[in-house]
Amino acid sequence: MIEIVTYEPQYARAFHDLNKEWITTFFEMEAEDYKYLENPETYIINQGGYIFIALFDKNPVGACALVKHGNNEYELSKMAVSPKAQGQKIGQLLVEKIIATAKDLGIAKLYLITNSILKPAIALYEKLGFKHVQNFTSVYARGDVKMELLL
Repeated sequence: MIEIVTYEPQYARAFHDLNKEWITTFFEMEAEDYKYLENPETYIINQGGYIFIALFDKNPVGACALVKHGNNEYELSKMAVSPKAQGQKIGQLLVEKIIATAKDLGIAKLYLITNSILKPAIALYEKLGFKHVQNFTSVYARGDVKMELLL
């Protein structure tokens, strides 16, 4: 059974490793990746954000963050699922948890940055109501798709 839990310091290594594994499968790690993955409490939690960890038999198999970037600007970020756990709708459970948390916080809009080669992820985001945004800039060299969800 998959359980989605709120980040605790004991999950810092899993948050880092799951994301690094995912990112380096398709891309290269960038400065922003290192910032968030090596200091999640400083750059996500202490800034008003959230991290959720997906557990399977008490082992971390997925992660996702809700990152606050200023007044009422929130990003769904750092979503990763272990290759050995893919196909179990863990990504969907994590995104649904982020959306529910954003709604509970009264957030009006979520956005995310992804890459056009990640067709399954984009299909998931579209299924959950995210819409494509044109004309944007990204802090990530790999970020060629922006999507947002009005809550």
